[in-house]
Amino acid sequence: MRTRCVAVLSVSALMGVLFLASAPAPAQTPEATAAEITVTIDGEYGYGLPPAVYSENTYGGQVDSIIIILHWFMVVLFVGWAVYLVYCLIKFRARPGHTATHESVKAKGAKYVEVGVVVFEGVLLVFLAIPVWGSVKTDFPEDAENPQHVHVIAEQFAWNFHYPGPDGVFGKLDPKQIDLAVNPIGIDENDPAGADDITSPELHIVKNRPVIAQISSKDVIHSFWLPVLRVKQDAIPGMRIPVWFEAGKSGNYEVACAQLCGNNHYSMKALMTIHETQSGFDEWLADQVPEEFDEDEFD
Repeated sequence: MRTRCVAVLSVSALMGVLFLASAPAPAQTPEATAAEITVTIDGEYGYGLPPAVYSENTYGGQVDSIIIILHWFMVVLFVGWAVYLVYCLIKFRARPGHTATHESVKAKGAKYVEVGVVVFEGVLLVFLAIPVWGSVKTDFPEDAENPQHVHVIAEQFAWNFHYPGPDGVFGKLDPKQIDLAVNPIGIDENDPAGADDITSPELHIVKNRPVIAQISSKDVIHSFWLPVLRVKQDAIPGMRIPVWFEAGKSGNYEVACAQLCGNNHYSMKALMTIHETQSGFDEWLADQVPEEFDEDEFD
């Protein structure tokens, strides 16, 4: 039996080595991209929750409350059941003069605990989780609040952020016109509204201004994740899913992907800059003039 186990482990180890050797190497990160990734990220990440950058007008505080309550609840359950386990190990250990009984134990205490856990979870669901879900999915900012609109298009392994130009109107997208070098999201060149649109690998928003983002994907399922704003939304091919948020603090933070989307999933991140004022965002947007490429350079 020991020989058979050793043989199985050896074959498994050999298969693992062959798999690693045959796996494609991660794509090399361009120097420009590496420079963007090394931008100083504000806020300290410790053992607790990420820095709270969300505005008081959003659902961020409620999300934090749910997470904290659930963790303390799990601590109580863990300690309680651990103490009960140790009690059972001591109480019902094998001892001379004691024999095991095979009759069912009728303990009311355990039932009370189970009912209490179910009631507590029901309270969390009805009075915390569902209201937060409603705020995220239905309580969108109204036009009177002047929300900023942005399209977020995911792909392996990058984020594309589509901003309307000075006309404030998004141009149409045509997948047939996608060109990774000059038109990564396929803005329709025949649509006048898209002539001044901006595509950027960075997310730029304004402090204390609500944002409505339309999330979509070009290939596989991704997940748009802003840890400091408590925002997480799947990006699904063929769908455009809206999500809203508002920042209450300026600075540079990270956009991440929370869905395993391929070999280079680890590198799918972007920079989010929260401008202190609207004028700061306008200056950045004005500098993002679409570049003109010489087609001869790509021959």
